[in-house]
Amino acid sequence: MHRRFIVPSAIAASLLLAIPASAAEGTVGAPGIGDPYYPASGNGGYDVSHYDLRLKYRPSTDLLEGTATILATTTQELTRFNLDFGLDVSEVRVDGKKAGHVKNGEQELEITPAAPLAKGRSVTVVVRYAGKPSEVKINGWTSWVRTPDGAVAAQEPESAAWWYPSNDHPLDKATYDISVSVPDGTQAISNGTLQSQSSKLGWTRFNWRSAQPQATYLTTLAVGKFDITTDTTSDGLPVVNAYSKDLGANAGAARASIERTAEVAEWLTGVFGPYPFDALGGYSPNVTSGFALETQTRPFYSPKQFASGSNVSVVVHELAHQWYGDSVSLKGWKDIWINEGFARYSQWLWSEKEGEGTAQELADYTYALHPAGDPFWEVKPGDPGPDNQFDAAVYDRGAMALQALRDELGDETFFALLKGWPAEHAYGNASVSDFVTYAERVSGKPLAALFDAWLFRAERPGAPAAAGPHALHAAGQPARPASWKKIAATNSVHDHR
Repeated sequence: MHRRFIVPSAIAASLLLAIPASAAEGTVGAPGIGDPYYPASGNGGYDVSHYDLRLKYRPSTDLLEGTATILATTTQELTRFNLDFGLDVSEVRVDGKKAGHVKNGEQELEITPAAPLAKGRSVTVVVRYAGKPSEVKINGWTSWVRTPDGAVAAQEPESAAWWYPSNDHPLDKATYDISVSVPDGTQAISNGTLQSQSSKLGWTRFNWRSAQPQATYLTTLAVGKFDITTDTTSDGLPVVNAYSKDLGANAGAARASIERTAEVAEWLTGVFGPYPFDALGGYSPNVTSGFALETQTRPFYSPKQFASGSNVSVVVHELAHQWYGDSVSLKGWKDIWINEGFARYSQWLWSEKEGEGTAQELADYTYALHPAGDPFWEVKPGDPGPDNQFDAAVYDRGAMALQALRDELGDETFFALLKGWPAEHAYGNASVSDFVTYAERVSGKPLAALFDAWLFRAERPGAPAAAGPHALHAAGQPARPASWKKIAATNSVHDHR
């Protein structure tokens, strides 16, 4: 489950109070981007196009030193603007000139440039900083996790503030160059393609590049001692998988699952269209958490995901996000169904492909598990609220909504939609309502009532219209599909507590 910060209304009030009355109206960038689920996330007044991060990390002390160069364009006149960041900052420069900076609260870095910035201006911001990320608490927690030989940054909905300053919301996507220096014998794993690697005076520097737009929460950094496998796909994409050397009993199952990444991605291209990025892979570090995360091009997998053996279904889930969630990102966190409903449905389609239960059988079985009055139906996947953002209903009821849509449209139109959506919105952002409008336009059918029943009503919809014939238990309930256990094992895939 996501990290709950503080009551949104309280945050909104505190953010308003944080803007001094003396500030010229319309010239101070907002301290939040406007997401009602997380009012403190992101900032207003500018749009980032690129992050260049040059980092040095000492695993023995957890000391991270960094210089972030941020390329942005102002969207309004600015006398001041914010970045989301938690570490100590020693210097800020805006277009080469020293700028004033002050920490406001736990994550707002307020920057005052030497002179006001005009609207529509290209701006370069350089931030020098240092600190121990695991000791930095924002609303009582940290997304930076130390491991026996390093550290990992991977969380949702926020993780950037612990290791680099940013406009920390999916609405402001950017490209990245991430350069990390670590002690010799230690590796640094990040997103995208490895551009170069060099060693000098006991330190090794790894240079990673993400050439396609990427949301801040989808960036990741893992420092440690890894076994790394490399390959290329039939299309020439580089594949990099990494496994901590001390995964213990879970090591074999983790490899048996993650090493099928290229195979799964190839299959998904047949479902969702061409793979949207220029790199592929996954990594499993020695952490005690149990979740997985679709960090762009290189998903993160806690070893506990494989505690009961190999599970390719979780790989399917995280790779499906590369289309639904990463390339096409949500506009606001209330639109989480755009991510999770489709990722869960991809697991159902994989089950169908593997002959372990059709998507229809999985939908019927899931529907039967939750009778009328079950709290499961009180969660509305189309707008679940911040406390239920990663509730099982967002996944399972969200996937049932897609099966209901498939039943309504037929396979030809339905699968055309699955391919057309990520093509039409590639590298951008979209909402649930955008998808409803798109589905109606492409299918030529009125679908608002269907989506309303499955995504927006706190009640059990009528039985699926096209429940297929299959084996029943003696009690008349649908038989459990063979894939159910593996899919259910991934229900904690985003349980971030």
